[in-house]
Amino acid sequence: MVMSREELFAILQNGENSGVEFKLDRVEPRDLAKELVALANFDGGMVLLGVDDRGQIQGLTRERVEEWVMSVCRDKIRPELIPYFEVLKGVEPGKDIAVVRVSRGWTAHHVWHNHHRTYYIRVGSQSREASPEELERLFQQRGGFRVEIRPVQGTDLQDLDLRRLRDYFGRIRGQETPDINDARAWTTLLVNTEIMAETDLGPAVTVGGLLLFSKSPRRFLPQAGIDAVAFPGLERDLATIERASLRGPMLPLTSEVGLVENGLVEETVHFVRRNTPVEAYLEDGIRRVERPAYPVEVVREVVVNALVHRDYLLSSSDIELAIYQDRLEIISPGRLPNGVTPERMRYGIRASRNQLLVDVMRDNGYLERLGMGISRKVIKGMREHNGTEPDLVEMEERFLVRLWK
Repeated sequence: MVMSREELFAILQNGENSGVEFKLDRVEPRDLAKELVALANFDGGMVLLGVDDRGQIQGLTRERVEEWVMSVCRDKIRPELIPYFEVLKGVEPGKDIAVVRVSRGWTAHHVWHNHHRTYYIRVGSQSREASPEELERLFQQRGGFRVEIRPVQGTDLQDLDLRRLRDYFGRIRGQETPDINDARAWTTLLVNTEIMAETDLGPAVTVGGLLLFSKSPRRFLPQAGIDAVAFPGLERDLATIERASLRGPMLPLTSEVGLVENGLVEETVHFVRRNTPVEAYLEDGIRRVERPAYPVEVVREVVVNALVHRDYLLSSSDIELAIYQDRLEIISPGRLPNGVTPERMRYGIRASRNQLLVDVMRDNGYLERLGMGISRKVIKGMREHNGTEPDLVEMEERFLVRLWK
C-alpha cells in the first residue's frame, strides 16, 4: 500500500476528485475530520497533508503529525475511524507529506464538534453537509434504514387491494384471514407484517405495502414502475418500435385455478416477449423448434431483482428497460447495497436493500430461496441459451444488467 513517487506525482497532477483531497497540516481538527468523514461516507479515499489546493507541495509543519491525525479520528469522528497513515519523506528537498487513507465506511460517520453531530458526503471534489434526503439514502446504503417499511402519509387500508392480500395470506401463507369487512382486524394483521405502520395520524401503508398490494402504487410513489422501450437498431433513437409506461402492483392476482390479473412482473415480461423475435430452427434436421431471443425465466429474474433491490428513495427515477437489436438492458436506480459488488453477485452473495419486498416475492415463488438467482438463473440461463455472458455494471447511482441476444 506504500505510495510510490510516480503514483504521488500522478495524483498531484490530476488534482482533487471524489477520492482525493489536498490539505495543509495547519487545518483545524474539525476540517480534517470533515474531509475524512465525507470520504468514508462515499467510497473511501485519501487526504494528502502538506499539499495546497493547487496541488503544490508545501510540506509538513506539525510535530508528531501521526499522533495528531489519530487523535482527530478518535475525538472528532463518530463512529471513530482508524485510517492508514504514512509519511513520504523528501518528495521535494526538505519537504515531507503525509497520506491519510480511509476505506468506505460500513456505517454512516459524522463529525462530533461542540456536542453537535454533522454528516458530510463527497460530491465531486467537494465535501459538504448531507441534506435530509441524502442522509436517508446514506443510512439506507449502510443498512441502518429500511425505506420499504416507512409509512406513506395520506394512505390507509382503502388504498390496498384486499383481493391480493387475501390471496397472499390465505393461499400462499396458509393463514386464516379476517372477514373482508373487518377493517380493524386487517389493520392489525398488516401492521404486524410491516405492510402498514402506526403513525401519529393513525395506521398508514408502508412503501413496501404500496408497491406490492396497492390498487395504484403510482398515486403515492411516482417511482413505482418501469419505463420500457424497444428500439429498432443498436442505439437509442427517436424512432421506437414500442414505448410503454408499466405501472401497477408487483404481485398479480391469482387463485386456485391460475392467474386472474397480471402484476408488474408479468406486464414487463409480456412487453419483452412481444418486442423480441422468436427464432425457429430444425432440430436434428426434422423437428421445427422455436426459441425466444431471451429465456423467459431469465427476463423474469432480472425484472424481479430490479424491482426488489432498487433504491426507492430516488423518487424521480423509474426502472428503465430498453430492448435493442442485439441486447436487452435493465437499469435500476441506486447504488448496490452495502458490501455487494457485481463480482460478488456472480458468486451468489446474499444481501438485500428491501427485505420486505424480497420476502413477499420469494413467498410467491419469484425469487430463489438461497439468493442464487443471478448466478443460477441469469448467468447460467444465458450461457445455456446462447453461450453469452450477461454484463453486470455498477454506474454512479445506477446498476445495469445487460443480456446479449
